Amino acid sequence: MSVQPAAPDLRTGPSRNRVAAAGMVGSVVEYYDFTLFGLAAALVFGEHFFPKSSPAAATLASLATFAVGFLARPLGGVIFSHYGDRVGRKPMMVITLLLMGFATAAIGVLPDHGSIGLLAPILLVALRLLQGLGAGAEYVGALVMSAESGDVRRRGLLAALPGTGVFIGILLATLTFSGISSLPKEQFDSWGWRLPFLLSLLGVALGLYFRARVAETPVFTELKEAGATGRAPVAEVIRRQPRRLLLAMAANGPFVAISYLIQVFVLSYVTTTLGVPKGVGLAANVTASALSIVATPLFGALSDRVGRKPVWFGGAGFLAVFAFPMFWLLGTRSPALIVVAVSLGLAVGVASMYAAQASLFAELFEARFRLSGIALARESTAALIGGPAPLVASAVLTWAGGASWPIAALVCVFAVISLVAVLAVPETRGADLRLPLR
Repeated sequence: MSVQPAAPDLRTGPSRNRVAAAGMVGSVVEYYDFTLFGLAAALVFGEHFFPKSSPAAATLASLATFAVGFLARPLGGVIFSHYGDRVGRKPMMVITLLLMGFATAAIGVLPDHGSIGLLAPILLVALRLLQGLGAGAEYVGALVMSAESGDVRRRGLLAALPGTGVFIGILLATLTFSGISSLPKEQFDSWGWRLPFLLSLLGVALGLYFRARVAETPVFTELKEAGATGRAPVAEVIRRQPRRLLLAMAANGPFVAISYLIQVFVLSYVTTTLGVPKGVGLAANVTASALSIVATPLFGALSDRVGRKPVWFGGAGFLAVFAFPMFWLLGTRSPALIVVAVSLGLAVGVASMYAAQASLFAELFEARFRLSGIALARESTAALIGGPAPLVASAVLTWAGGASWPIAALVCVFAVISLVAVLAVPETRGADLRLPLR
């Protein structure tokens, strides 16, 4: 494939900065909400929202609730990306932000199983589904806004900034949850765990402030003025770019699975199976997220210099090699080595792939169905592979009698599949996002 000539920079510096801030804040809220739910699913929900006859069964049910949110993500992605490709990127970013934030806050006031019985897990699942609907197009909208509004020479960096917001959200959720968990057990169980969910409303207010101050992207404005927006973007991307769509799915699904295995399953594994105090796992997530905040834009900038594919290859290859050593380090039960294992997996392997993915996926699909293509590729595979990964890993761990080697093998296989899929896509660095792909 010959790369299209680079488009001129269509935005001023201050305007690009506002777009970057708006994208980052929305991603912070989305992943604060999703990470908070994952932490609570691993450490709290089993006790509060499910019958207590079997702690292991309650943990599995709680992790299943975490996975349920991913089932709604493809639907939310299809709905909101459809209108994002037809009406505009900006309106959908506001709607998804509101849906995510208010669903999360509602969890903070939800009665537990002891108060309303089986209605408690039913309502928890319903709110998780609403979270999933909003999340289905939130990050996609942010990265497309950043990619379409910035300088082509810095697109890798700019498109990676919403990914930086992802890790900020993870860090904030983990720090908040860690701080609250230090309360006396009685206070934490009765009201403390609810506070982080209610704090999501502050992020929503901040996100709305920034998103009200940004304009529609020049790429979409040009499309709309030319009357070139699609009538059925999802159907069009399936019809016109099926190969790229399938390759993006094959690359993303294993990547998301690895990400949630490290962020969610490992926390449950070191706490429940290895018997390490939960503060150690939380400290590992905090350290890894803080390092990823720095690493993600650096990997994005690196993709502007060497290309999207080499950065992805580096991350996937590292995870394939590091999978078994990571679980060996975890198995030592040493707090310091657990922090090292999680930090390397997240801040090197996952962060590099995340950074490269943003600009790569934006450049793979035509402008008239760009949101729909990315959302379909990301969210369908997140639902099928990524969301259930911690649940599947927990079940496999039980089957293996607590042995970690099957989980390490799973991470290795996922990394190789993702690497091979990206090997088959063209290098896209420098593509003109305004032009139909040849």
